[in-house]
Amino acid sequence: MLAKDKRQLKALASNMPSVVQIGKEGLSNPVIDSARAAITARELIKAHVLNNANLDTRATMEELADMLGADLVQVIGHYGILFKKKDEKSHYEFIKA
Repeated sequence: MLAKDKRQLKALASNMPSVVQIGKEGLSNPVIDSARAAITARELIKAHVLNNANLDTRATMEELADMLGADLVQVIGHYGILFKKKDEKSHYEFIKA
């Protein structure tokens, strides 16, 4: 993914609410299923590692992105932004796959 594409995605995600919350159970099956459904529907999602989880946010987001086949756009604090472009009818046609 190009740097300018990442900048655009970061800007778009800045005001988005987090749709996936990762608690002390970590990347459990329900969390992964929820993230997969969200990224399939939206392409661009924000995930939040809760404070009581005691997990490394970057490592958790990298693992989640790998499981979903998505790109990790950014990690700030306890939040991560993930992107997976649809093959057809993408809302983000300006992004190079």
